[in-house]
Order: sequence, then C-alpha cells, then structure tokens
Amino acid sequence: MSADSSQSPPDTAGPADRRPLIAFTWLWVGAPLAYGLYELVRKATQLFTG
Repeated sequence: MSADSSQSPPDTAGPADRRPLIAFTWLWVGAPLAYGLYELVRKATQLFTG
C-alpha cells in the first residue's frame, strides 16, 4: 500500500490570498525604514564632509 493513497486531495477552496496584505505590511514598515536610512546617510555625509 502506498502512502499517497491515504492522503486527502488538496483543498481547492484554500485560504484567501494574503499577498495584498503582505505587500501593504512591507510598505508600512519599509517606507519609514527607507526614509530613516536616507536621513541617516544624508546627515552622516554632512557630518563627515563639513
């Protein structure tokens, strides 16, 4: 007897697509992070170049 015969078929009505939520979450965190890094580089450049 094979192990595959005891498994149930894949669920075709799976969970909702979460890609938009994941993209929104990355933007929610990534946008302030990118702005903070931009400001850090800008101010560090001013500090070391005069």
